[in-house]
Amino acid sequence: MRDILVETSARHVHVTQETLEVLFGKGFELSVRAMLSQPGQFVSNSRVDIVGYKINKATGEKVETRIKNVSILGPVRKANQVEISLTDARTLGINAPVRESGDIAGSGPCKLVGPAGEVELSEGVIVAKRHIHMTPEDAKEFGVSNGEIVNLEVLTEGRHLIFGDVVIRVRDDFALACHIDTDESNAAGCAGTVYGRIVK
Repeated sequence: MRDILVETSARHVHVTQETLEVLFGKGFELSVRAMLSQPGQFVSNSRVDIVGYKINKATGEKVETRIKNVSILGPVRKANQVEISLTDARTLGINAPVRESGDIAGSGPCKLVGPAGEVELSEGVIVAKRHIHMTPEDAKEFGVSNGEIVNLEVLTEGRHLIFGDVVIRVRDDFALACHIDTDESNAAGCAGTVYGRIVK
């Protein structure tokens, strides 16, 4: 059975066309900086700041927190979604739940700031649940189904690690790859091209 490419997914933002135009101006469109492993998905040339806040324990005042120059991924989507790590969430003071992509109801709030404007999001900030993209043919080969939770053994030198709670995501237009965030990648000592295997 094939090993699975393990990719580190850094913090990023998905936006609607409406939000994009508030941030960058009327009629603005995303341009491609680099294509991603999933067909049709790309890192754009556009970046925004993610803004949260913390409470100063001494004064009770809100103190703005900010992570600058966060990539927007394209193409635009039907809903805004901000994907950060748990470390980022603590830095920003945002209560971001661990969720699958698209499951944003009741998730964390933030403000997005672009060169032309800013948008307050009442929800949409999540820590992406680690997952494996695969086609129906891949799923048949690996003996798994959409939504199934598996363990993934990440094959690295010195920090070999087995991740639990990895969700299988099956769709015709997916390419076989596992996505973990930067916290998880650092925990496993991922560098360069890394592979893993499903452990049942």
